[in-house]
Amino acid sequence: QTEELGRRAPQWVRDRLVTMCMRCRQPFSAIVRRRHHCRACGYVVCARCSDYKAELQYDGNRLNRVCQQCYVFLTGHVVLEEQDRRHRGILEKGAAEVSDRSLLCSSLQLLDKSGKGSVGGWFVIPQDDPLVLYIYAAPQDVRAHTSIPLLGYQVKDLPQDPCRHRFQLVQSGQVLTFVAESEELKQRWMRAMTRAAAGITHPEEDVDFCDG
Repeated sequence: QTEELGRRAPQWVRDRLVTMCMRCRQPFSAIVRRRHHCRACGYVVCARCSDYKAELQYDGNRLNRVCQQCYVFLTGHVVLEEQDRRHRGILEKGAAEVSDRSLLCSSLQLLDKSGKGSVGGWFVIPQDDPLVLYIYAAPQDVRAHTSIPLLGYQVKDLPQDPCRHRFQLVQSGQVLTFVAESEELKQRWMRAMTRAAAGITHPEEDVDFCDG
């Protein structure tokens, strides 16, 4: 209940009981649109709707992942509508248009949990939203089917395989494994994702992208 929000640990809604984000209603994908729990209300939400942190009294006032609505209630901060509109706007833009103004774009494969199956797609980090990875099913699609906020992820290299150039995004137990078409392309994606994960948006700044 509202008066207990943040003061008492919520009862989490079970993952298997929901098929879409309980805030924005976007459907979950078995591979990409991962489920997260808001630590304040216990709702099952997508990565974008849970990309907020707030202090929770029941957890010693430590910062926890919460949904946007709980963030606003607990902190009193207003989420910038401009930022939310920009994100939604890019989702609605065609892949070709976004790719023309991107920091990096190419085909990649995203492995499923077993590591055997994969889903191919067109992956883009736009200049207009450089901390988010947008995923299209194909290079000419008119709308992105999902997005991954990269801030806070750890980028990990995987042992070289002559047939599979693999790397991972890791955060709070969530692991996403990507396969690039070449070692050179893999390194470019690792650098771009590491910059985004560190919050770097200016091209002149640099970081050590290799985290083995």
